[in-house]
Amino acid sequence: MKTIAPALEVITNSYGSSFTYTKHAEKTNSKAHLWHYHPEIELVYINGGAGKRQIGSHVSYYTNGSLILIGSNLPHCGFTNEQTGNVNETVIHIKPEFLGNGFFGVPEMKKIQNVLSQSKGGIAFGGETKKHIGKKIEAMEDQLPFERLLTLLSILDELDSSEEYTMLNADGFAMELQTQDNDRMNVVFNFVKDNFQQSIAIDEVSNLVSMTTPSFCRYFKKISNKTFTEFVNEYRLVHASKLLAEKPISINEVCYESGFNNFSHFSKSFKQYTGKSASQYRHEHKIIIS
Repeated sequence: MKTIAPALEVITNSYGSSFTYTKHAEKTNSKAHLWHYHPEIELVYINGGAGKRQIGSHVSYYTNGSLILIGSNLPHCGFTNEQTGNVNETVIHIKPEFLGNGFFGVPEMKKIQNVLSQSKGGIAFGGETKKHIGKKIEAMEDQLPFERLLTLLSILDELDSSEEYTMLNADGFAMELQTQDNDRMNVVFNFVKDNFQQSIAIDEVSNLVSMTTPSFCRYFKKISNKTFTEFVNEYRLVHASKLLAEKPISINEVCYESGFNNFSHFSKSFKQYTGKSASQYRHEHKIIIS
């Protein structure tokens, strides 16, 4: 079966700036469906809406917008599409050494250096941090280059002080490990992305990366800190969350469209994963369905 590795995205700095600032109106991010990576650290603010996000081995469904910091060379998919319902999406790309190799080594930059280092596994910020920082990010659109740079440094400094965050991938997970690790995990992620609605045999996946099944299981757990079965089930449950919020179809249909072939197992797994039954989840997110 044909598999597609994440594409290397080549990013050019905004004119007159040491980093890139791009604001997409609703539905205009053409890279939304692409599995890609780049050496630049990425800060994304999605104003409103709900959708799926996959960053490394992490997959989840966000609501009421999202604020994410993604480390260098960490593969990810886009976060918005025609169903997201967001107002806009603002993306900032910065090279790790964008202000010089020694800039972040000075004492005043210690907090910024820390948050950039933690971003290797991806960080999602919530609560008041998401709202406050989101406004500052959007305000950068009308700022002159020097003011925009100062705002960016201020934002990164504040993010390190925030306690409203979730680390998206376990310690040690980094797609920068080795080229061979990159290639293997990319094949696996793409295969799950394209086939999660069907039955997936671990033997088939291990063959794709030229490993024995026991070796693959140990390898995947070591890299992602979760079993392959757990990852596939999470992917299916996140897709179910998306369907429940966005499509007025029956819960039974949601179950089978998400790759589950047993409704009882789906119901139990969904409640364990979200803390809510599928019907409760849909009721709480019915405002998303239009």
